[in-house]
Amino acid sequence: MPASISKTFPALRVSGLSKRFDGAAAPVWSDVSFDIPHGQRVAIIGGNGAGKSTLLRCCMRLIDADSGIVYFGDQSVTGLRGNALSKARSRVGFIFQKHNLVSRLSVLTNVLHGGMAWARTPRMWFQGVAASEHRDYALHCLDQVKLGHLSKRQAGELSGGQSQRVAIARALMQKPSMIFADEPAASLDPQAGEDVMQVFSDLARDESLTLVFVTHHLEHALRYADRVLGLQDSRLSLDVPSNSLSAQQLRGMYE
Repeated sequence: MPASISKTFPALRVSGLSKRFDGAAAPVWSDVSFDIPHGQRVAIIGGNGAGKSTLLRCCMRLIDADSGIVYFGDQSVTGLRGNALSKARSRVGFIFQKHNLVSRLSVLTNVLHGGMAWARTPRMWFQGVAASEHRDYALHCLDQVKLGHLSKRQAGELSGGQSQRVAIARALMQKPSMIFADEPAASLDPQAGEDVMQVFSDLARDESLTLVFVTHHLEHALRYADRVLGLQDSRLSLDVPSNSLSAQQLRGMYE
């Protein structure tokens, strides 16, 4: 099982992070710093090219920043390699825009795959050979996203919103302390997007999970986040509680 993140320290701490892509005249952003306490819901906003997804990926170490340090709790993940990096990442469930389900496999089997973060056994690959306690926990994760009744359906038969909720259940199967989500509603119709964001919000509250999500939907940032971080002009230019903002104020981040 992944080690939990120490609650003596912030769930996520970013210190002096900078990133420039090869050949670019200017950095994507530089000297970005913030702390996120346990259980907080944080939205990252900004215009196209502001580096929102890049920041999230640098926090997860899917991309390396050029400078700065990222901490999960009291552990610096900067510079980790191999098994040490994999172990640190296992603390975080990452939800991509694309749901990355195996369409020919059942919903339950797709969720079980998330357990590979803490149970390195081939029995996690298929529901028919999985241990009963692992199947039961996968069903529990599906129930948390209100899809337990679809556990035996092939993933390829699901709607976009259902697929994204299965991806959330798969992340929950990791037993994470944090969830990062990169524009989780971007590929969904408006109602499915609202449903998915409500699932995120409810899970963060009920399971005391730290949630960090990138979004273009200003209403989602205001409704489902406790705090908003904004990237503009190659820097972190906004860091305020969401209840002190309006959609009109946030639109200034896109000018």
